[in-house]
Amino acid sequence: MMDIFGEARRISSMSYVFEQMQEKGIKIDVVTYTSLLHWFSNDGDVDGAVRIWEEMKTRCCDPTAVSFTAYMKVLFDHNRVKEATKVYKEMLQSGCSPNCYTYTVLMEHLAGSGKYKEVLEIFNKMQEAGVQPDKATCNILVEKCCKTRETWAMTHILQYMKENLLRPSLPPLETLKVASESDVLLRQVNPHFSIERANKDEIDDCNAISTDIESVIDGRLVLHFLRRKNFVAVDYLLSYMMDKNTRMDSRIISTVIEVNSAHCRPTGALLAFEYGVKMGLRIERTAYLALIGVFIRTNSYPKVMHIVEEMIRAEISLGTYLGALLIYRLGCVRKPGSSAKIFDSLPDEQKNTATYTALIAAYFSSGNTDKGLKMFTEMKRKGIRAALGTYNVLLSGLEKSGRVHEVECFRREKKNLQGDGRFEDTVPLEEMICNRLFAGDAVS
Repeated sequence: MMDIFGEARRISSMSYVFEQMQEKGIKIDVVTYTSLLHWFSNDGDVDGAVRIWEEMKTRCCDPTAVSFTAYMKVLFDHNRVKEATKVYKEMLQSGCSPNCYTYTVLMEHLAGSGKYKEVLEIFNKMQEAGVQPDKATCNILVEKCCKTRETWAMTHILQYMKENLLRPSLPPLETLKVASESDVLLRQVNPHFSIERANKDEIDDCNAISTDIESVIDGRLVLHFLRRKNFVAVDYLLSYMMDKNTRMDSRIISTVIEVNSAHCRPTGALLAFEYGVKMGLRIERTAYLALIGVFIRTNSYPKVMHIVEEMIRAEISLGTYLGALLIYRLGCVRKPGSSAKIFDSLPDEQKNTATYTALIAAYFSSGNTDKGLKMFTEMKRKGIRAALGTYNVLLSGLEKSGRVHEVECFRREKKNLQGDGRFEDTVPLEEMICNRLFAGDAVS
């Protein structure tokens, strides 16, 4: 009954019910007192809330963690910081352990005072005490950080949320949209729309283009965090946007992939790539190359194949050099099937000296000498000229296999090629690539 009157701001009626309870000798518990002080404070009567608190203690009604926390919030909300701090110390001395909401009240006050270093100290200490920040706590802190643009503190909290699979009900981008930046961005993408003067009809008229506005704002936020190298925030935004199917400019996603790759962040680059694939964006070739390079360096060849398959599906050419390099490297890690798959996906004009030689090297490296020789025979049958690099591969592979007779045969062919007298500037590009890739012992 008292909560009903309190919520309706009928404080006099609430007080009357409380007096009737006292007169009739009804036992008043800590829950009732906590409810009363909350509603007095909510009505702006902080002195009334303080009076209720003192009465509760006088009547030997021991406060609980909930009542301590509720009273602390009342005092903090009315700038009575010293009194709130005293209540917190009293809570600890009474042996009452702070709960998640207690810590949230403390951190919310500190954030409101701009003390974000202290906020993070409490954020870490509560975890050490075995109290894990929940979704509500994180959302409150992220919102505070966004409004004051404390991105360094927000990054720490977002990292925790990411690790603990907490999804925001009010994510950073939404918070920024209602903060000062949103007004500027909305005007930039829709200059005829005045937020201050917009009436309901004008807002309804803008619903048709709201998706485009959201997309532009989201993209600018991603670029903002990317420029600041706040990669955790970028990951967080992309994850949220992927869940909500929010589409973004393909050039921005390509940039995110390239920057993450350049900073050796394969997980961030792959997240952006998966976002692009899911949203059907045309990722730029340079972004594909950067991503492939990252996973080649970390020997993550299943991921390399996944990226290459998407690249082929998007009809983006690998090119002779990249195609040959991938074919060869996959063979070196004993994946000749993947090498052959890439080779088969190449257009006919890219099935040349360099890529054939790479496939031969891939088969030799994986121990399949006969298949390598078969590819060389096919290469010659199609009239594709062998280069010096091709013979380096053949000689190296056959020597390792102990096939002496064939080694001597190919050594003579190589000598004849060297005696051809062709200058390097007259050698076709694919042969030059082949010679550069396979200048030495090309079979591991």
